Amino acid sequence: MKKTLALILALVLAFSLLTACGAPSGNQDKKPADKDCILVGRVVPLTGPIAAFGAGTPYIEEEAVKAINEAGGIYIEEYGKKLPIKFVIADSEGSATKASEAATKLILEDKIDIMIVSHTADTVLPVAAVCERHQIPCISVDCPADMWADGGPYKYCYHAFFNTETELLAFADAWNIIETNKKVGLLCATDTEGTIFRDSVGKMGNTIAGYTIIDPGQYTIGANDFTEIINKFIAEDVEIICGPIITPDFATFYRQCLAMNYVPKIFAIDKANLYRADVISYGDNIGHGLLTEVWWDPSMNTTSSLTGQTSQELGDMYLAYNPGIILPPSPIGYKHANVELLVDALQRAQTLEHEKLLAAIGATDMDTIVGHIKFDENHVCVMDMAVGQWQVDANGEWSLNIVANKYIPEIPLSGTPIPMPGSGD
Repeated sequence: MKKTLALILALVLAFSLLTACGAPSGNQDKKPADKDCILVGRVVPLTGPIAAFGAGTPYIEEEAVKAINEAGGIYIEEYGKKLPIKFVIADSEGSATKASEAATKLILEDKIDIMIVSHTADTVLPVAAVCERHQIPCISVDCPADMWADGGPYKYCYHAFFNTETELLAFADAWNIIETNKKVGLLCATDTEGTIFRDSVGKMGNTIAGYTIIDPGQYTIGANDFTEIINKFIAEDVEIICGPIITPDFATFYRQCLAMNYVPKIFAIDKANLYRADVISYGDNIGHGLLTEVWWDPSMNTTSSLTGQTSQELGDMYLAYNPGIILPPSPIGYKHANVELLVDALQRAQTLEHEKLLAAIGATDMDTIVGHIKFDENHVCVMDMAVGQWQVDANGEWSLNIVANKYIPEIPLSGTPIPMPGSGD
């Protein structure tokens, strides 16, 4: 009986130590024969208010490493063999708190080897903080670089994306084509991205590229009454409105602007207007004329270091996977680039030992599907962006015209910006 009980306890203990790769937990004390994959954590907003950003995961990531995995994976020296990449997906539900919890679970329970993350500051920042706390290498994109850096300094995390200054300069490139009084009203929620965006603009001073900033204060995310802010914009004669807000909030704000007979000449809103489906959801074609950031586009003259696909081929692949969207959005290119950075570092490091892997990430200097990426001493690579404008034709067909590309000419122009209908011009 004692022998039987001992055997049962041993089996239970052994089972509890198994991970999805069939190896003991953690990166230490693993026998080479037991490790059979590289576990990559991926926190994604699959549900919630920014779920549109999560679309395409895990399809894009898995397609990016398909050929590598079919060839056995990436050679890892300490295990003396190739290991395929396996993504472990966790839903953030569009919440910073949930993102932190998801990252913690991936590290402590799923025992990931490395993390990659994207999809706005509300996903990237809490995940980066968790990775720093638990000393897990993390590569991120899709969060303004200054917002990311604000949580540093970092040892275990690296990041590539545009920052608030390059974003506003790119938007100003489009604004300059439309005659305005150059008064810009900030529309920022009390969430992570809104708070840091507002602070970053404040640090730049009251003007940028000749534009005067009007700050009415932040609103609580999910607000249903923007009367006070709109009245402030009217009183200050604001003709341009910008800020990083979610789609439901912008829909409420915009409808109230129309009800108060207030239409600025330019709306340059981050996040909310990135996706065609969201712009159409406002109804009555009122999304015609909205400006949005464009970080990657299928028209770019770029090629994947991983698959050899051009941007157009990547876009076409995604359309075949999800034909209902019509236009592949910018996050698709950055999802792929995130995996390019991951694979490049693993191939050069040939190890999962953290210090050596971090050194390999830090030495990144490569062309990707979204452009060249090289991290500086603060673990950041500041990227550029173009500006697009949503327009609908007489047949009800929507298009995203590239109207400003001064800072990223790899995305060709396809239109000229126009003021918002009903703004007086």
